[in-house]
Amino acid sequence: MALPPEVCIRGAGIVGRTLALLLARERVRVALVAPPAAAEREDVRAYALNAASRELLVSLRAWPEGISATPVREMVVDGDEGGRVQFSAARQKVEALAWIVDVPALEKQLADAVRFQPQIEVVSEPVAAPLTVVCEGKASATREALGVSYAVTRYPQHAIAARLEAEQSHEGTARQWFNDKGEVFALLPLDGVHGRRLALVWSVDQLRAPALLAQSAEEFNAAVTEASHQAFGALRLASERAAWPLARAIADRWTGSLPAAAQTSGQAPRTWALAGDAAHTVHPLAGQGLNLGLADAAALAAVIKERDYWRSVGDPRLLRRYERARRTEVLQMSLATDGLQQLFSHGLGPLPALRNWGMRGFDRTRLVKHWVTRQAMGLKA
Repeated sequence: MALPPEVCIRGAGIVGRTLALLLARERVRVALVAPPAAAEREDVRAYALNAASRELLVSLRAWPEGISATPVREMVVDGDEGGRVQFSAARQKVEALAWIVDVPALEKQLADAVRFQPQIEVVSEPVAAPLTVVCEGKASATREALGVSYAVTRYPQHAIAARLEAEQSHEGTARQWFNDKGEVFALLPLDGVHGRRLALVWSVDQLRAPALLAQSAEEFNAAVTEASHQAFGALRLASERAAWPLARAIADRWTGSLPAAAQTSGQAPRTWALAGDAAHTVHPLAGQGLNLGLADAAALAAVIKERDYWRSVGDPRLLRRYERARRTEVLQMSLATDGLQQLFSHGLGPLPALRNWGMRGFDRTRLVKHWVTRQAMGLKA
């Protein structure tokens, strides 16, 4: 890159690379900070991406094709006392409710796209630029160094993830079960619509998680088969198991000016912005975490693209516009997922009957259900 970068992005994960590609498409010069790769280990994560995220990644030619992106044709959510909500792509007249994307495949597509984009320079250390965007994830050291408060509400739960092999084909159906302990057992379809592989995301009590992780493969197979009510027949562990504590969090500031030591005399103030998990995290039960992060990248790239020609990419007015555009949506999703988790975490009195009655009622309200489904898909109408 002959000229100095206009934007330095700290963090080369999915959100960071997506933002870099969006800015580069608008002829913005980007330095993308990618630390040395850690030793590879099996990655069992899978993300549920909505239509808005898919459209964004397709526009960047970074969408993984074939069985690496499985369309969800149906989704069935079961409560603990007979409540059920069913969603159908056909009823919405869309190709899929969401796509379950293999993380390594998506990361490879993005890395390849970055490699062939001349406006992006991959660097090992942060460099000076009018705007620094922090995409380092929820444990961001840069956010901490900037003195940004990151309000974390911890759930008494851990998420357990793994890949499973099912006795029966999933046919593009995702299943989710809530129980009266607030635990959520989710199975997401992989390997195409006729595949038998499933991604497990199991939010369990933090005291129960170590025992599940310590089980033999045979014991774990029995546990997940029972938890799934044999919806896909017997289930068999097909990968390592991974686990992490669950929390929701949001930064008190998403934008600001870099410390005086990082400023250059006679030039416009250098600024910073947060995006993705560095700015917020939500409970995974709705599968919206990465969708929110990609929407951050799209919103920040949009305000930079639409700026007056004389404004710097780091103009504080632009950054405040970005924060206002994203903060409301993130807060709404955070409160919604937290509310669902809290609703199913209590099993006393009439609450179980009421929440399951509510699920059945919601399933019958076509207009409200249609609106909620479209919102989850990232569609505004």
